[in-house]
Amino acid sequence: RKSVTIMNDVEKYIAKRKKSDSEFEKDFESGDVSFKIGFLLEQARINAGITQKDLASQLDLDESTIINIENNTQDVGIFTLEKYAKALGKNLVIDLK
Repeated sequence: RKSVTIMNDVEKYIAKRKKSDSEFEKDFESGDVSFKIGFLLEQARINAGITQKDLASQLDLDESTIINIENNTQDVGIFTLEKYAKALGKNLVIDLK
């Protein structure tokens, strides 16, 4: 149930952000997977109450690397994404449709 609540919160935030930020809407709707992944990672971190600095420390990375992961995930490996998710108490799940 908690994951459903978090997803609903994220979906609400996305809808609100689309209404107020046309650039965000354009990027999100363009189907840019790396943009969506970065956004979801950032929201998961925020919902977990963890700062970028604290997460970087947990993962033994620079804070700039966390910022890059959240803003440009196209250069991030699966292993790093999995470590990021685990640090937030989450599992990385890839669903091919």
